[in-house]
Amino acid sequence: MSTRVVIDHRKGGAAKPRHPEKAHRPDNPIARKPDWIRVKAPNHPVYHETRALMRSNKLVTVCEEAACPNIGECWSQRHATMMIMGEICTRACAFCNVTTGLPLALDEDEPARVAEAVARLGLRHVVITSVDRDDLADGGARHFARVIRAIRAAAAETTIEILTPDFLRKNNALEVVVEARPDVFNHNLETVPRLYPTIRPGARYYQSLRLLDRVKQLDPTIFTKSGLMLGLGEEKMELAQVMDDLRVADVDFITMGQYLQPTVKHAPVARFVTPDEFEDYGTMARVKGFLQVSSSPLTRSSYHADSDFAQLRQARNARLKEMN
Repeated sequence: MSTRVVIDHRKGGAAKPRHPEKAHRPDNPIARKPDWIRVKAPNHPVYHETRALMRSNKLVTVCEEAACPNIGECWSQRHATMMIMGEICTRACAFCNVTTGLPLALDEDEPARVAEAVARLGLRHVVITSVDRDDLADGGARHFARVIRAIRAAAAETTIEILTPDFLRKNNALEVVVEARPDVFNHNLETVPRLYPTIRPGARYYQSLRLLDRVKQLDPTIFTKSGLMLGLGEEKMELAQVMDDLRVADVDFITMGQYLQPTVKHAPVARFVTPDEFEDYGTMARVKGFLQVSSSPLTRSSYHADSDFAQLRQARNARLKEMN
């Protein structure tokens, strides 16, 4: 087991166990990362400005909560993925570093604070995600819609990408979010169906797939997007089948990145997928017809989301011209 530096951006982050629900699990030693996925500790002055803005607006970011390796790069460019509806998730996925427990009540002022931060950062494109809120009757759909509308009012030129939960057993929740008309609707499948019972036990593969398919049925103009983690034990043919499933659902954009184990209580890395393999998977996805593909060890759902969105629009326009 290698020694590694963990940067905890949360105040008092070491004061109490972050994952008490996983305490009974056996330890999985954290494998030493290969050179191609090591990153430098953040020290850019703009990184600290972005961090200060998040704190002053009392906002939670998935960049911090999920221990994203790209936080230094993204925050130094004033890119941050905001996580709404609190920092406590009702699920306990084996890959995720977000705290599990009973969430607090929704903060009714949060949409305005998120919109203010987007405007102050001058973002061209913003990504909004959330914890799972199985405790809410609508899974948080109305809160997502309020955040989208608040951003539209405060920063009309900013394009909006949302990364939502699966709204499992939440009737008509998806319709509420789609009606607010985000530019990109992202929901991650995360892994292949065979691994769901151990990696994503609270979710259902076909529910997630149906969610993405339903977005296109409700509003074909909204871009849809989904992401996969590699290195959990998936096989190449399984990945190919997931890509086919996403294309049947008319998903526009697929992201693929290396799974990194947050703590010894999380699922172990089965293997580190090489950059060449990621390039091959990216080629496979493009051949299958995705408008946009991001496939590399450090790819995450919101990594380079602003430039990716610009390319996504260009790709759709080019395809429409070919069809006419």
